[in-house]
Amino acid sequence: MPLLAKVDEDLKAAMKAREELKVSCLRLLKAAASNAAIAKGKSALEDAEAMEVIAKLIKQREESVEAYTKGNRPELAEKERKEAAILKAYLPAAMPDEELKGIIQAAIKETGASGPQGMGAVMKAVLPKVSGRADGGKVSQFVREALGK
Repeated sequence: MPLLAKVDEDLKAAMKAREELKVSCLRLLKAAASNAAIAKGKSALEDAEAMEVIAKLIKQREESVEAYTKGNRPELAEKERKEAAILKAYLPAAMPDEELKGIIQAAIKETGASGPQGMGAVMKAVLPKVSGRADGGKVSQFVREALGK
């Protein structure tokens, strides 16, 4: 079943169960997916593209949690945490750090990169393999460490 079809079914179920937070969160996701499809000139997004939209929304929620926490607004921070948790349910499980480091080491050997100047080539080789399963910031950090900063 396509990812956005599952979102539609979950939205209907949440509406019937009167889960207001989940309904608003899934409606926001559908709108963001629709906007992304329009921007790409498509009628609907493929699963990989939908996962990119979801990851972007999760990142926004995490940034909001940070801002609300700094602004001493714990109730709003908690709402954003709950929305992020709802959205994370639609992404595949996160890749363990050890597996990610193994993929990075293989990419370094494959590209023959050494030192910081090889970071772009390694990132280009690693990111398609870990798409949706690892955060880009974490990948970048591990590549930088593996290449010796």
